[in-house]
Amino acid sequence: MLGPLTALELKYAPPVLYLAGATRLPLRHPRVAVVGTRQPSAEGRAAATALSRTLAEQGVTVISGLARGVDTAAHRAAMDAGGHTVAVLGTPLSRVHPPSNAELQRRIMAEHLAVSQFADGAPVRPANFRVRNRTIALIADASVILESGDTGGSLSVGWEALRLGRPLFVPDREFTRSSQTWPDRLARYGAVRFRAPSDILEWLPSAVPSPETSLLALRAA
Repeated sequence: MLGPLTALELKYAPPVLYLAGATRLPLRHPRVAVVGTRQPSAEGRAAATALSRTLAEQGVTVISGLARGVDTAAHRAAMDAGGHTVAVLGTPLSRVHPPSNAELQRRIMAEHLAVSQFADGAPVRPANFRVRNRTIALIADASVILESGDTGGSLSVGWEALRLGRPLFVPDREFTRSSQTWPDRLARYGAVRFRAPSDILEWLPSAVPSPETSLLALRAA
């Protein structure tokens, strides 16, 4: 099912999304992707928890990829705050990656929403997760990268967000780390430095039904 997506959004939108969860469609704005490294520092994990909790308390749906580290902290914080979260998977809904998040995935599929563009039985390949990152950026109104290395997989969410013309936010503290170049590279293409959740909230649309997600081809798992 096609709808009034932009040509660029149509180019990157998956033809089918498989869904499992209790969240009613269409999804509502605002939605923010919170992503980052699988091996965050204590500061990074705390930042993911605090940001996701604040966003959820303000009615923002937190999107992430169910990976270890920042993604896990983001999903858990949103749920603990009584908010909503969406996990965009790099596997079919019937598979779990990483295995350590099996219980988290089960809870999201029962109480929130899990999304996959991979049919049951499809092979799980490393390339799936980069494709998954593109879908994260497409579903979200804005994206945040909290911590990453210069070759981190979560950076692809940032590049996809910028390609789609969506806001991308990077914490101010990431620009002070002399060992990495990715914040400055993303900033040259439009990433926004932020210090507090309020810096992100003021950019977001109001809470209204989403036209684009309902116009993708959707199949409930």
